[in-house]
Amino acid sequence: MEYQFVKGQVGDIVAVLSLIPEFSHLTSEADIVARLAGKQSLILVATHNARPIGFKIGYSLNDTEFYSWLGGVIPAHRKMKVASQLRQQQEAWAIAHGFNVLKVKSMNQFPNMLHMLISSGYQICGYENNGTIENSKIEFVKTL
Repeated sequence: MEYQFVKGQVGDIVAVLSLIPEFSHLTSEADIVARLAGKQSLILVATHNARPIGFKIGYSLNDTEFYSWLGGVIPAHRKMKVASQLRQQQEAWAIAHGFNVLKVKSMNQFPNMLHMLISSGYQICGYENNGTIENSKIEFVKTL
């Protein structure tokens, strides 16, 4: 399968969110816009046959740190390295824009994401206890 990766808009993300089962708490367009307001940000969209099938959103924490906030790929296109390609493009963009640290959080309930992060050079740097092991977040950092 052939995928294209482009800079996208918030509206592109909303369409994909409803197709990703892990996002049962659907983040609204207004929530995304509010989170990105006043920050340097990047929205990457993966498409297949001109349809959005995945995305990755990140934003600046400060002048040197970039936070990879939200991302996902619809189930029919997983295991095709789409998430890895989105991650690589986000990292390249962050470097090109002067960031030297990338931060991300994930949960134990998403082992594929945890594996991808560790195998891509991210290191565990913290833990956010949200009441249960499944919902607590593991914090990662990567020096770019």
